[in-house]
Amino acid sequence: MEDGSAVRFRAATARDAGGAVPLIYSSGPAAFDYVFAVPGRSTAQAFLQHAFVDGAGEFGWRNHIVGELEGVVVAVGAGYGGEAALAFTLAAARQILAHYGLHRAPGVIARGLRVERVIPPPPRRMHYLAHLGVSPALRGRGIGRALVEELIRRGLQQGRRRVTLDVAASNPRAQALYERLGFAVTGERHSVLANPQGAVPDHRRMERLAGDGS
Repeated sequence: MEDGSAVRFRAATARDAGGAVPLIYSSGPAAFDYVFAVPGRSTAQAFLQHAFVDGAGEFGWRNHIVGELEGVVVAVGAGYGGEAALAFTLAAARQILAHYGLHRAPGVIARGLRVERVIPPPPRRMHYLAHLGVSPALRGRGIGRALVEELIRRGLQQGRRRVTLDVAASNPRAQALYERLGFAVTGERHSVLANPQGAVPDHRRMERLAGDGS
């Protein structure tokens, strides 16, 4: 049996942080490090852990599903619409302030806004897939495909037929998977964002209709 068909997907909970947060981080480590890694204060994963357990916003557990194989979290992802943008922004600002303090929070927020020029928030009524992560030892076994299909299915249940995601231009393997699932590149944004903690790569936006794909 292909591993992808054996994975059980469910809504995430705060208790999934230990398994889910490293996979969320793996979906865009360079961008996460650029924004959230603050030497002497916090790693990117430490902030993602804080935000995931908090539960609210883009990085909270309420925004994610996990895939389990034999009781172990092996996949994670999020699917949401552009109408969540304001609530996500307010939650992120609160979480950043709580985690980094008054002195460092403005710099983190400013870097996050810069990244939005390369990976902009999705339009309203578009079902946006994000934070797609699969355990490294299980990649190439159909779990990524099953994760994307599950998120698309959930989007359809919410009445969203157009699906979009962003992929790093430096990740051709992921782009190839999305193309096999019916996604096509609709644009590319060049990035010059870099600091000693990370360099944000160019990103390509891809779209498909929820009823399309193989």
